[in-house]
Amino acid sequence: MVYAILEVNNSSDILPNITLGFQLYDSCYNEVRSLMGTSWILSGKENFVPNFNCHRNIMPSAIVGDMPSKASMPIARILGLYRYPQISYASAHPLLSDKTQFPSFLRTMSNANYEMFAIARLVQYFNWTWVGIINSDSDLGRSGTQLLTKEIESNGGCIAFQEVLPLYTSMESVYRIVDVLKKTKATVIIVYTTMENLISLMEVASFNNITDKVWVGTGSWSITSDFPRREILTTLNGSLGLSFQIGKIPGFKQFLYSIHPTKYPDDIYIKTFWELAFGCVWPANKSTPLKEGSVWCTGTERLDTIDTSVYDVNKFIYTYKIHNAVFAIAHALHQMNICVPGHGPFTNGSCADIHNYQPWQLLYYIKHVKFNNTAGEPIFFDENGDVPIYMDILNWQLFPNGSNQYVHVGSYDASSPKGKELKIELQNILWNQGQLQVPISVCSDTCPSGHRRATRQGEQICCYDCVPCSEGQILNPYDNSECIRCPEDKWPNSKKETCLPKPIQFLSFDEMLGTSLACISVLLCLLTFSVFCLFIAKHKTPIVKANNRELSYLLLISLMLCFLCSLVLIGRPNMITCMIRQVVFGVIFSVCLSVILAKTMTVILVFSATNPDSKIRRLVGLRIPIYIVPSCTVIQIVLCIVWLAIDPPFSEFNMEAEIGTIVIECNEGSNVLFACVLGYMGLLASISLLFAFLARKLPDTFNEAKFITFSMLVFASVWVTFIPAYLSTKGKHMVAVEIFAIISSSAGLLVCIFFPKCYIILLHPEMNSKQFIKGANNKRW
Repeated sequence: MVYAILEVNNSSDILPNITLGFQLYDSCYNEVRSLMGTSWILSGKENFVPNFNCHRNIMPSAIVGDMPSKASMPIARILGLYRYPQISYASAHPLLSDKTQFPSFLRTMSNANYEMFAIARLVQYFNWTWVGIINSDSDLGRSGTQLLTKEIESNGGCIAFQEVLPLYTSMESVYRIVDVLKKTKATVIIVYTTMENLISLMEVASFNNITDKVWVGTGSWSITSDFPRREILTTLNGSLGLSFQIGKIPGFKQFLYSIHPTKYPDDIYIKTFWELAFGCVWPANKSTPLKEGSVWCTGTERLDTIDTSVYDVNKFIYTYKIHNAVFAIAHALHQMNICVPGHGPFTNGSCADIHNYQPWQLLYYIKHVKFNNTAGEPIFFDENGDVPIYMDILNWQLFPNGSNQYVHVGSYDASSPKGKELKIELQNILWNQGQLQVPISVCSDTCPSGHRRATRQGEQICCYDCVPCSEGQILNPYDNSECIRCPEDKWPNSKKETCLPKPIQFLSFDEMLGTSLACISVLLCLLTFSVFCLFIAKHKTPIVKANNRELSYLLLISLMLCFLCSLVLIGRPNMITCMIRQVVFGVIFSVCLSVILAKTMTVILVFSATNPDSKIRRLVGLRIPIYIVPSCTVIQIVLCIVWLAIDPPFSEFNMEAEIGTIVIECNEGSNVLFACVLGYMGLLASISLLFAFLARKLPDTFNEAKFITFSMLVFASVWVTFIPAYLSTKGKHMVAVEIFAIISSSAGLLVCIFFPKCYIILLHPEMNSKQFIKGANNKRW
């Protein structure tokens, strides 16, 4: 404080031609002495006289102090009655921000609550969800721990344990806490207490070789290396500490080195310090005998030669705060001094007289002061009398050679936007045992992708089991304790982290199955076309003429169309193709079956017509088969027209046919009419089979009925087998089964009816003659 006042008095920018003085009072960390000092300052007498000013000279403008919050509070209550300015440099209790109780209290030390906010943010940054807390048994320790717990839990973390360290150390309590430390799964331990309270705990912890913990500290212990044993430093190696920003005071180090008993002869403490620092004795007078082993102090000793453990001129923790407090008062007085009447802050623009002002007037100026200190940092007070909150994050590093130091690894700025208050230089942090990887402190490991957290009964939310999400579900991105079902048109990815559009499935020409079926259909169509060409080329031969040449041509053409109609079933279904595929399938197969029926009836009528007394010849004549094909086909066409008019087939997205896919398929519309179309084809096939069976006793020359019977049996077996196969398959494989049935049944007709004739035409042409046919034996089957 002395140095700060000297700076102000030597400055031409602040209070020119005005000299500041000061009075010092040592409260000895005692509330009673603090109140005595306050009464002395207010009244001017050691014996306090309320509301009386006995100062012979000017009354002090403001009070800087006290250090502990428990001493500042009673002072602030008294000074608040008079609105007398008080600026503390070390009192951090959150209650002091209450301007109702402490209207004239301000401080250059930050509110202790922000330490809790900073620690909670630090814990969240490193994803530590399972931490322990050790706090001192004090009002500040309890309230701070309560706030810290609330902040950590609001960020999704949990408190593994919370232990209280008595102010007056009890070894029983220390051993109990160490036992908890040995058993806990928490790696990170937050300690909110003073160094004096912590030493016993650290000694026992180091004795028990507890070196796998990360200690996060606040207050003085977290930024000091003044522990009595190196083992404690080893235990604390890698710890993180929060320190309110320690700015530099230009010239202050030189000022401290320049202190000398001759410079301040009235200061009784300097001589005592000098004797202790240099191990010498100041002679009271020349006749005073020198004790054995002692030397006289000569005054030529230099403070800059003393080890920093004795005289540290680099740690300006509270000195920096005192410096800011003095300059805040000086700047407030300066603003009061330069006030222009008529433009002042008080009634009618009046100003305060710097030589005769009221305490509340100076308090106004201090509350509104704003300046940059000698380190270039902005200083001002908010509505609670607190300065901007800025803290350094330090990492305690112990090196193999025995040296140690605190390394600046980050900062916390409460004025930054939410979520950006913390800045960490991760590459500079050295954790316990020299590790570079961030320690893990969790109750349960992170669940794999696609697993939700199931909290264990009776335990905190951070202790959980991992349960996989059900099929079709993903982990809720906003709540990892539940799984949510994907929309109907979406499906989870492999990790069950997000819902992706379901792949659309249909039998296409681009895949192996679709290509294979299409190739088979085309090849069989070409084979049928080859048979057709063979029959055209041999149309005058007896075997072609004997089996109703025109109906054979029509049957071959319809079989070619049957093979080709399967191509309509391949590709992406739409409204047009869905209607075409079923209509074409029904009509073409009806033509095939009606032609086969006509061929069978032709054989029967031919032999029936040879008998002049035949009733069939008289009733229907020989040309009745010619009308069978169009009439049977027309019936199927009418059924299809009615079907398309009433409830036609349409394409639809089937979300349930196959898991994880959308199957585009044709919905048949009216199942009744679809059944009628299929039933009609079944009727034609049954009638054809019946007539073929009736023609089984005809002569061998005209035994095509035998092959028709075989073909109808193949046809029937294919479609009877098709029904359960079709119902048991899903998705595009249903279409593949239908195509296979179409190809198989059509191929059965081609092979059974036409291959025997092709065999004779190509391999045994001698059998394809009238002589062979007429000379053939009449065989029965």
